[in-house]
Amino acid sequence: MNQNTIKSLTCLKETKFLSLYDAAYENKKGKIKHWMIASRKNDITLKEQYFDKKEDEIDAVVVAALHQPSQCLVLIRQFRVPLNDYVYELPAGLIDSGEEIKVALKRELQEETGLTVLEINENLSNHKVYMSAGMTEESAALIYCTCTGTLTDEYLEEDEDIEAFLISREEAKALLMSNVKIDVKAFMTLQSFVMLGQKLFI
Repeated sequence: MNQNTIKSLTCLKETKFLSLYDAAYENKKGKIKHWMIASRKNDITLKEQYFDKKEDEIDAVVVAALHQPSQCLVLIRQFRVPLNDYVYELPAGLIDSGEEIKVALKRELQEETGLTVLEINENLSNHKVYMSAGMTEESAALIYCTCTGTLTDEYLEEDEDIEAFLISREEAKALLMSNVKIDVKAFMTLQSFVMLGQKLFI
């Protein structure tokens, strides 16, 4: 029995931050099927990734940060247009072209929270994770670190509607039991923080 594989890729719409593609793939039964893919990458880059087996570059950084002075988890609540609502998340953002992951980490944490990175847990921060594999090949570096400083919104971009929080283990437990919208990465990090506390970051 054959493995599923993409045979051709057609760009349907390309925008500055996101493009839509039609992927014609052959399924394990040998039949040609179609799948819609959203990607942050342009047509050339995505074809190189699919057909030339070029390693895909990480699109974004997601920051699981422990605020060292308070021993609290850093969390944000952000307005997301596709939800038309606010959702609890970890600080995160796209990696700029040519930007190193650790530079993006420090930049995004400061922009969204005002906090400064102290130390990165290298043992837990070398994984590429995929955001929603049924819709997109977008990947992220999930990085665990410690940080310090005072929360502020002075570095936010004009279109960012973000409120940052420092969450204790008890508050994290209560949030998990509540009926609020939570991003899956934040949800799993909150669960781990409740169980492990600061051990998650060292």
